[in-house]
Amino acid sequence: MPNTMLEVAAATAERDPIFSINPLYAVGFIGLVIILFVVAEYNRFVQLKHKIKHAKSGIDVYLTQRFDLIPNLVECVKGYAAHEERVFTEMARLRGEYDKNKDLKSGSELYNRCNEVLAIGESNPYLQASEQFLNLQRNLTKMESQLQAARRIYNGDVTLYNTTISTFPNSFFASLFGFHEEELFVIEEYKKENVKIN
Repeated sequence: MPNTMLEVAAATAERDPIFSINPLYAVGFIGLVIILFVVAEYNRFVQLKHKIKHAKSGIDVYLTQRFDLIPNLVECVKGYAAHEERVFTEMARLRGEYDKNKDLKSGSELYNRCNEVLAIGESNPYLQASEQFLNLQRNLTKMESQLQAARRIYNGDVTLYNTTISTFPNSFFASLFGFHEEELFVIEEYKKENVKIN
């Protein structure tokens, strides 16, 4: 008859093989858990990247719609502000650059130039009386609110992704698989300031 608890456990393990664990099985099980964890983290990173890509395409749609109105806006304002040729030329260059690259940074620059043209128009009393300018202004304002909503979604997704890949142990796996932080989409808020027209 066994006297100690250890002797009882050894005797039980000899009679019932379920209580005796082969060390290879334990190592294999732990390895399987680690592999499943790594695969789950990788898939999570990929899902977050796809959310960012989807949100970026939403911004691209609204920026493109807004920029499609630029030729009309420029033609409308051009007659009243011929001395602002530099702004119009810069807008044309930025529009071409954005159409070629679909880069959010060039989109942000073009967005700001578009706001300059709006400010020029808003400061001109003749344009304020123009039905064409007022209609363009309404359309741009509508697209502005849609763009802001798309920008909030994109920036929220980017923040979630950046936070996820920056925290431990995710940061280790993110660097192992080559995931890097994404940039937020930042544009200058449109400010209604007095614009000097020379």
